[in-house]
Amino acid sequence: MSNKEWLEEASSRRLGTILLVDRQYTFLLSKVDGGYLILLSEPPTDTVLQFLLHVDFAYDIIDHVLTDPYDAMAIVDDKARVAFISPVHEKFLGLQPGEGIGKKVRDVIENSRLHHVVRTGVAEVGQVHRMKGRDRIVSRHPIRHDGKIVGAIGRIMFKGPQQVEALSRRINQLEQEIASYRAKTRNEAQEEKILDAIVGQSPAIQSVREQIRKIAPLDIPVLIQGESGTGKELVAQALHRLSPRRDGRLVTVNAAALPEKLVESELFGYEPGSFTGADSKGRAGKFEMADKGTIFLDEIGDMPLEVQSKLLRVLQDRMVERVGGEKPKRVDFRLCSATNRDLEDFVEQGGFRLDLFYRISPVVIMMPTLDERLEDIPLLLNYFVGELAVQYNRSVPEIDIDVINHLKERSWPGNVRQLRHTVERAFVFAENNRLTVENFRDHAAPAAQKSRASEPSRADAPSSLLKNTLDELEMKLINDTLVRFKGNEKRAAEHLGVSPSYLYKKLRGLT
Repeated sequence: MSNKEWLEEASSRRLGTILLVDRQYTFLLSKVDGGYLILLSEPPTDTVLQFLLHVDFAYDIIDHVLTDPYDAMAIVDDKARVAFISPVHEKFLGLQPGEGIGKKVRDVIENSRLHHVVRTGVAEVGQVHRMKGRDRIVSRHPIRHDGKIVGAIGRIMFKGPQQVEALSRRINQLEQEIASYRAKTRNEAQEEKILDAIVGQSPAIQSVREQIRKIAPLDIPVLIQGESGTGKELVAQALHRLSPRRDGRLVTVNAAALPEKLVESELFGYEPGSFTGADSKGRAGKFEMADKGTIFLDEIGDMPLEVQSKLLRVLQDRMVERVGGEKPKRVDFRLCSATNRDLEDFVEQGGFRLDLFYRISPVVIMMPTLDERLEDIPLLLNYFVGELAVQYNRSVPEIDIDVINHLKERSWPGNVRQLRHTVERAFVFAENNRLTVENFRDHAAPAAQKSRASEPSRADAPSSLLKNTLDELEMKLINDTLVRFKGNEKRAAEHLGVSPSYLYKKLRGLT
């Protein structure tokens, strides 16, 4: 082949290889006026050599890679200065052709990490790169020559305007969904942690937890009814911590202990110098403290009638005025109350205002007695033992299996509070890191030692056989109905066709 023929053939390829003095070089050939311009480069790598030898349109491939509107690139030198940016990328960044060359890449490309790749020599593949509020997938690679980093290249996946917008929307949607799932998972975990403080797996306790889940998000007054020691305050705490007011304060007031003469200053606060002995700075009342939070009125059934009327005004108007003050203040709180009384009966007896009862009891949560949830005793026992071990800095003792049966056979007039007190006494006196029945017998209060096993048997009292059988059937029917209505004594009484007071007495063993 003559030189002219070779030049014509090579000019069509524009890029190729040539052997000169037993050494292979790459060349770039271009026609110019009156001849040809040939640029030679040092010998290429084997991969480049194979590419140029076997691909006649190698030049066109390189041109396509550099100008591809859907797969842009940016190249920096070893000083992280821009050496090249694809035309489509320049257009997206609002640059004129070649405007960014020579500038620091961080000043040209938003959130670029090419300078980091040049510094570390570590590639970053498949990363999300946000530019101008849009997310794109980018890969960044260091470029080496003779083992030395000479620069870096970033490849960015571009698409047409519609596809880019669709991809961006989809990525943003997925990010929002992930954030939503994470928040939901955190909230559910937090919710379960809060409700775990109400220990037990009996149907009655599960019903209480389910009611809390449903009621807590609603800004509605709640009345918690149940005997002393059943855990009413735990329910109030859960209602507050699972509510939108969780960031506010939970202010607890023992309504039975409010002194009649100081009730206004306690509940509503007072201004400086409003009465003898008043704090010189004044003091906020309980309702002010509970602003944007929850106020828990414990033992509200024992609140004096005079105090009830003052409380009713605050619940109606949501306004409080400090003693000695002149301007009423609006307060925003959620009301949660608790009592061990049957307030409906108490209203009939004239001990509680009917209008106040309606104000505080749109929703009622009934707390079961411990005798109604004996199956929870093993869980409560283990919980209290673990808690006491931490409190007294002692190891958790082993528990004899007979202990659980012993505790289930006993009567618990003091409910869960009494059980914890009993477990604590036994824990303190336990020996050899072991809890036995003897620990509970030896240190139990006399009134609490009454056992169901000590009650007269049918053989000992044949004349009471029919009465006992009827009583058992009646209690079974009552308990089944309470489970059906999730502990709501009022609805259970209506279903059974008896008065709430009769049902209350039967459940408390008063008839």
